[in-house]
Amino acid sequence: MILDGKCPTGPIETTWDRHRFESKLVNPSNKRKFKILCVGTGLAGGAAAASLGELGYNVHAFCYQDSARRAHSIAAQGGINAAKNYPNDGDSIYRLFYDTIKGGDFRAREADVWRLAQVSNNIIDQCVAQGVPFARDYAGYLDNRSFGGAQVSRTFYARGQTGQQLLLGAYSALCRQVKAKTVTLHERREMLDLVVVDGVAKGITCRNMVTGEIESHWGDAVILATGGYVNVFYLSTNAMGCSVTAAWKAARKGAYMANPCYTQIHPTCIPQSGEHQSKLTLMSESLRNDGRCWVPKKKEDCDKPAGSIPEEDRDYYLERKYPSFGNLAPRDIASRAAKEQCDDERGVGPGKRGVYLDYQSAIDRVGEDTIRERYGNLFEMYEKITDENAYKQPMRIYPAPHYAMGGLWVDYNCMSNVPGLFVLGEANFSVHGANRLGASALMQGLADGYFVIPYTIAGYLATVKPGEITAEHPEFKKSADEVKGTIDKMLSINGKKTPAELHRELGKVMWENVGMARSDSSLKAALKMIPEIREEFWNNVKVTGKNGEFNQQLENAGRLADFLEFAEILTKDALNREESCGGHFRVEHQTDDGEAMRNDEDFCYVAAWEFKGNGVEPEMHKEPLKFENIKLAVRSYK
Repeated sequence: MILDGKCPTGPIETTWDRHRFESKLVNPSNKRKFKILCVGTGLAGGAAAASLGELGYNVHAFCYQDSARRAHSIAAQGGINAAKNYPNDGDSIYRLFYDTIKGGDFRAREADVWRLAQVSNNIIDQCVAQGVPFARDYAGYLDNRSFGGAQVSRTFYARGQTGQQLLLGAYSALCRQVKAKTVTLHERREMLDLVVVDGVAKGITCRNMVTGEIESHWGDAVILATGGYVNVFYLSTNAMGCSVTAAWKAARKGAYMANPCYTQIHPTCIPQSGEHQSKLTLMSESLRNDGRCWVPKKKEDCDKPAGSIPEEDRDYYLERKYPSFGNLAPRDIASRAAKEQCDDERGVGPGKRGVYLDYQSAIDRVGEDTIRERYGNLFEMYEKITDENAYKQPMRIYPAPHYAMGGLWVDYNCMSNVPGLFVLGEANFSVHGANRLGASALMQGLADGYFVIPYTIAGYLATVKPGEITAEHPEFKKSADEVKGTIDKMLSINGKKTPAELHRELGKVMWENVGMARSDSSLKAALKMIPEIREEFWNNVKVTGKNGEFNQQLENAGRLADFLEFAEILTKDALNREESCGGHFRVEHQTDDGEAMRNDEDFCYVAAWEFKGNGVEPEMHKEPLKFENIKLAVRSYK
């Protein structure tokens, strides 16, 4: 099937404005009749629930945390992009559009990315009005810093806590609507199924994580804003509760999973210290503004203290390989470059899986106090974890799984192929292509929630009769019974391996075979091992406790069951895509100097996979990508 993204045509500068005007509206007195379910309360979900509540819709918001303010958006550190051009350094909406298309290695829709760039400026105004404490310069104006993949300073930030501050802004807007009774919050609920009636999304089935009760909730539309899936690698920078469950349950009910092989490896993470770890810690990409990445030129110097290695014996490899961008090369390129140095046996630290991020030059140039003002809390976090003072010696960093560019397929209206199911933020595939530029995840989440979905969902609801299908419909009972049956099955197995043990096994297979570098042989090996782990799970997992109580083992087992199905489709997508682009690097497709080699003739499309069942080949649907405003070109940062 050839998919239609429903992108507006005509001059791209006017596409979003025309689309908004041409979309159907719901009049104010009718909005309160519509019930909208919003799953996830991070930047995308929280902003969407608050905005839709403000408009007068009846919104029910769900999160698995004990508070909406604990969503994983809180962990974002470095900043949020916008084309304000405050530094007067040549930025514009078009340049942000260009950098994002190029950064995604020409694998994103032009119309979606233009809209993102256009509304970026509104986001900053919105957040300032909410009281978000963005950094300001000496004169009191909003400050900006640089990020990878751009030669202008367009990133707004609040020290190393940008995600937290933005989420508090969205949370305050959400709480205002809760008090106004336009939004009802359901905390400690985990969505375990999507209810589809006659091909249309009409509700969700979720588990009360405190009591174990299975609940049915109906809605005239369902919004998923549930984040990404990189915990499929087990070790990642994501919170341990982050999962693919909500998106995958939708995929099992017919929603297409688009470009699942596009996963981002972040170059700036604290290296793994041992097998005992259950997650990895991100250090903001903003640190590469003033930090310089290097490794020793000689293998024999790798065990020496960094300070004892003279300047002439250091390889500032990003500055050497990419002189135009240097340490601000995009994440996928910087990650592969770090791996390349370690594979060359020039890595540092335990296990030789690390490179230096050095601030001495910046401290000499602007002083330690200035560096402390810019990144102080990040340096404190690093010292708490490693017991090393990064003002006195270089940080050690290494790439780690971080972000999912792939996700559920959506059209220009952010609606999936299942009518009534909308997907926002990291949970959809929309704007990042094969690689996400730094500081654009927060931009997408808030753009989708504050400025896109309030317009596009109205166009759908204007065609729907409110309250036509409620939880009394037989499909809700059928869904609840299926969820209960799956839970009972997991509890009854009583095997010998914990969910964590099996998840660690899956993660090792995925990282070694489907991680930073992928090959035909490694992907086929993974496709052989994943079903074996899945079979062992359903025959040998041990889930302690019972359902009618708080049970984290049960939660973890359910999430792992979904990862074990999703991992296979991710790997099949990577095997099918015979090219290297962005975060998807096939070793068979690279230039002589190790750069990614795209194949535009055969793979310039979105791959949207339809799940057909375990053991059955999924069906791939294509959405061709057209580049009418930015010509396809070799992506170079040299």
